[in-house]
Amino acid sequence: MIEELLPESVVAVEAHRDDPLWDAPLHPREEALVARAVPKRRREFAAVRGCARRAMEKLGVPAQPVVNGERGAPCWPAGLVGSMTHCDDYCAAALVRATDLVSLGIDAEPHGPLPAGVAPSVSLPAEAERLARLGAERPAVHWDRILFSAKESVYKAWFPLTRKWLDFSEADITLLPGPGEERRGTLSAELLVPGPVVGGRRLRTFSGRWAVRDGLVTTAVVVPHP
Repeated sequence: MIEELLPESVVAVEAHRDDPLWDAPLHPREEALVARAVPKRRREFAAVRGCARRAMEKLGVPAQPVVNGERGAPCWPAGLVGSMTHCDDYCAAALVRATDLVSLGIDAEPHGPLPAGVAPSVSLPAEAERLARLGAERPAVHWDRILFSAKESVYKAWFPLTRKWLDFSEADITLLPGPGEERRGTLSAELLVPGPVVGGRRLRTFSGRWAVRDGLVTTAVVVPHP
C-alpha cells in the first residue's frame, strides 16, 4: 500500500498482523527503549523495525538498530532518509538514499472517523470547509482521518529538515481525489511558518499522495532535491 504512494527510488516494506515480522527480534539498543512497554507496544515497535531492517537490506545497507533521536524521530544509517508508521495490525517503513530524496514521511491510520472533538483541534477553518465539501461529494470516505494522517506525514518529512515542532495549525492541507477516483489522490501542504531551506531555496509547500484501502488510510509526503 505505502509503496504505491512513493517514488520508485524508495524502498517500502510493510507487515500485517500475521506477518512473521511481528515477532522480529530486537537489537539490545532497541530493547532498552521498550523495556517497560506493554506487550502490544513491544510487538509493534519490533515489527516496524523489522520492516526498516529489511528495507535497509534491499538498499544494500547492512541491517542496523533503529533507535530514537530527538523528539523520538528514528535515527537512520548515514546516507539514508526514511520514515516509519504503525497502527493496529499494520506497520511499514520506507527508506531511500539521501542522494535521491531530501526527506520523506509516511503514516497509516484506521479508516474511520476521528474521535469526537479531535477534528476541530487538528484542522484549520479552511480545511474544515474543504472537508465538508468532500464529505458531501464522497460520504464513504472519512476525510477527517485522511487530513490527520496527512498532517502526520508532513510533520515526519518536516522534522529532519528543521529539528523544530510543527503544530497542526501550521500547515494548511488540501486533499484532492484523483481523476475518477474516490479512494486515492494527492495532497498539498502550504506551510504557514518559515519552511526549511533546501538547496538554497526556502520551501513553502510539501506535496504527497493518499489512499484508502483494506480499512486503512495511508499517506506519504516526499521532499525532492531542487
